[in-house]
Amino acid sequence: MSETVRGGLDSFSTVATLGVLNTDRARGAAAAKAPAPLPPAADALPEEPPVPAVKPAADGRLGATVAGLGDPARTGLWLETPLVTAAGKGRVVWPTTGRWVAVALLPAGGEVTAGSRLSLEAMRALGVPLTDLIEVEVYAGG
Repeated sequence: MSETVRGGLDSFSTVATLGVLNTDRARGAAAAKAPAPLPPAADALPEEPPVPAVKPAADGRLGATVAGLGDPARTGLWLETPLVTAAGKGRVVWPTTGRWVAVALLPAGGEVTAGSRLSLEAMRALGVPLTDLIEVEVYAGG
């Protein structure tokens, strides 16, 4: 026997139907899908600072960006941002609390005014609510 769950936009059958879907389709989907490449760990990046898309200030400040949660499946401390054009080491400061974290700065397409994506681990280190968009300051170098 299967039970029907109603709510949201659809109705669907649980147990009997989902058990088949989860086992048969998931195997095919998992086999067809290659894992996403992981960003480099901050300690595996070259010692040179990242190539900035904007001219950094004397203190290494590249600018401010609005950041949200990046791909939670990608581990490590990283920020994908259009403020850099090549990967390198940097740090992110959340001015609201003054907390900061050293991260790998990874290039993201778009204008320098476009938003950025912050790793799950970096958001936790900053104490940021995971569902929030926050403004952070980005600095080149360690």
